[in-house]
Amino acid sequence: MIKILFVCHGNICRSPMAEFVMKRLVQEELPASQATDFEIASAATSTEEIGNPVYPPAKRMLNAHGIDCSGKTARQMTQADFEHYDYIVLMDKNNLRNLRWILPANVIDSPKISLLMDYTSHPRDVADPWYTGDFHATWNDVTEGCRGLLREILSSRY
Repeated sequence: MIKILFVCHGNICRSPMAEFVMKRLVQEELPASQATDFEIASAATSTEEIGNPVYPPAKRMLNAHGIDCSGKTARQMTQADFEHYDYIVLMDKNNLRNLRWILPANVIDSPKISLLMDYTSHPRDVADPWYTGDFHATWNDVTEGCRGLLREILSSRY
């Protein structure tokens, strides 16, 4: 089983977009026997949005691409998540800083923690639509990052 947790500040925009984009990519690009080997989820570093659904403009962007995120609500990452997931994939460097409030200091540099755009040819933070309102830029970043992450996983596991 390959377990991926996407993480952003509130778990209502970027990380749920990444969760559902990656689920779609796995279903579309892998044989069914491999697709069932994946567990994909998302969480927040903060408590601000716990229990809230995906932010409406993010949900509309997913829906525009035929992706349904109904039922997803924000939750905060836990130390147990660190133990459970193989990949903890953050949307930006601030998320990494905020993990220090959740995880013990000795695991922050774990190789299982990475930034999503590090799996692309131009590492940077994923565009944050909460501040810019540009959900297209976020969609493009998330899609490119998820494709790169999936390539990395497949090349190292299969």
